[in-house]
Amino acid sequence: FARIGAMVMLLPGFGETNIPVRIRLAIALGLTLLILPLHRAAYHVDMTSMTPLLVMMIHEIIIGIVLGATARITLSALAVAGSVIAQQLGLGFATTIDPTQGQQGAAIGNFLTILGLTLLFATDMHHLVIAALNDSYVIFSPGAVMPSGDIAALATQAFTAAFKIGIQLSAPFIVFGIVFNLGLGVLARLMPQMQVYFVGVPLSIFAGFLILAAILATMMGTFLDYFGSVLHALAPPS
Repeated sequence: FARIGAMVMLLPGFGETNIPVRIRLAIALGLTLLILPLHRAAYHVDMTSMTPLLVMMIHEIIIGIVLGATARITLSALAVAGSVIAQQLGLGFATTIDPTQGQQGAAIGNFLTILGLTLLFATDMHHLVIAALNDSYVIFSPGAVMPSGDIAALATQAFTAAFKIGIQLSAPFIVFGIVFNLGLGVLARLMPQMQVYFVGVPLSIFAGFLILAAILATMMGTFLDYFGSVLHALAPPS
């Protein structure tokens, strides 16, 4: 329960702040009862002393946090992409509350994050999360020495991959922003009397939304492939 509960509290879709704590605890308890018979033999608990029990519990909590945080960081790629897109379209000031983080974020980033969560459940990608949790008992066996080097490498790789995918998803808008602003600069030099800002901002937003509508399906397909590859890496085929 320590490992699964720590993971569920950070998982996208399950560990959101707007989901009641009792529901999250019920999900964690249900997964615990489901997985316990499969890995009961892996636990060797010495009940004569509290120290080994506490050490094992802390060990399990850390593993759960690592697994849950990896999935959470993976989802943050959409927030990175949304922030870059908002800046390129001139909508960086348009912020709303992000339900996945409990704080303000770019409106486009929040839209992409909620859409990504919806697609994760619609495509049954959350089943891979349960598979990764089950296979974690093979990779991180209970009571074994914690591979701190592997955990540090996993965290570093998750952060870099999330940022890279976020920039890749927003790449068309970066190109659009460069070309559009260069065009506005040339227009301002050719027609100094024209109010370029008042013409450029609405046009930038309109053209940006057209591009977003055209490539949204491709963006989310790329994200789902990326999310699936991360979960497959956490649960390699035996």
